[in-house]
Amino acid sequence: MEIKIFSALAEPNRLNIVNLLRDGPLTVGEVADRLNLRQPQASKHLRVLLEAGLVEVQAVANRRNYKLCSEPFHALDEWLDSYRRLWEERFDQLDIYLQKLQTTDKISDQE
Repeated sequence: MEIKIFSALAEPNRLNIVNLLRDGPLTVGEVADRLNLRQPQASKHLRVLLEAGLVEVQAVANRRNYKLCSEPFHALDEWLDSYRRLWEERFDQLDIYLQKLQTTDKISDQE
């Protein structure tokens, strides 16, 4: 997993832009308006997302529409999946341990 992706998503405005783009392509002006940013700020954040490979630009007439690229998010999901499995195993083990404790406590209370 590339550090550029995590670095790009770590900034709150860029994460908000990604959330906006989940609903479909937007122009810089639309992003700026929806997030109450100045257009140069929105452009800077979109450039970072573009360089990280998280968004792509489509030129339509004199407008530049930004949309999410699905591939980096699939890669991120695959990377996170290994951790999901690890934590699920650990939570299952914790659940078994807690059930044993409850059973032991019930037996102790009956004596």
